[in-house]
Amino acid sequence: MKCKLSELNIYPVKSLGGISLKEAEVTDRGLKYDRRWMIVDRDEKFITQRHHPQLALLKTKINHNKLILSHKTKDISPLVVPTNSNLTEITIVNVWDDLVWALAVGRYADEWLNEVLGFKCRLVFMPDDSQRFVDREYAAQNEIVSFADAFPFLIIGQSSLDDLNSRLEESIPMNRFRPNFVFTGGEPYEEDSWLKFKIGNIAFEGVKPCSRCATITVDQDSADGDEEPLKTLSTYRKVGNKTYFGMNLIHDGTGTVRVGDEIEVLEKK
Repeated sequence: MKCKLSELNIYPVKSLGGISLKEAEVTDRGLKYDRRWMIVDRDEKFITQRHHPQLALLKTKINHNKLILSHKTKDISPLVVPTNSNLTEITIVNVWDDLVWALAVGRYADEWLNEVLGFKCRLVFMPDDSQRFVDREYAAQNEIVSFADAFPFLIIGQSSLDDLNSRLEESIPMNRFRPNFVFTGGEPYEEDSWLKFKIGNIAFEGVKPCSRCATITVDQDSADGDEEPLKTLSTYRKVGNKTYFGMNLIHDGTGTVRVGDEIEVLEKK
């Protein structure tokens, strides 16, 4: 069975709600707008749903060169951030083991986030001339990445989620895993074996299975959490002390990918 791209997702602000698209521009560091903004704490360190599950309740939208943040349950006016504003305040932020320079969005954004989230934090933006490199162990040509955890893209097969859901008492949606690409066709976990492939005319390489954390236990509609699906996944997808689901990717080339694009697998592991 041929594999086809069935979902395209971006997450403009790291660890906030995603946006489902019909087509997306592939840039040098990932899909356009994907994880170009990030919330940091007082120490300029990134924050995520791992420790702040309430981030799941913040929705994102890109409309007419504006990033719009809103809350799913609180009656508060949305935050509107121009995507092309001339920011000037430089700050050094921490993402895992990386120190990256970024631009502060502004006090108005920080005050909105502080009110909504209930703790001191601020919003930063990664401009085009700030470069964060993919782990050299997995990079092919000094690829760069946004504020994503480690790699420009994550792909998951719908068959993989279907197989997981067959093992759970209650099914969960794909948004728990925050992929950029979802595809139909193929066997469960087929993406694990893909070394080189194309989506449309753009070449991708599967470089490292994605190890999963507590974020996948957070319901993206309510911010509630429990042990699943991490508990079940760990019974059959655990290697060493890590549990894997999905494949991280690097790429060669830029252009546009579209839902419905055929995936051509060129080389398997």
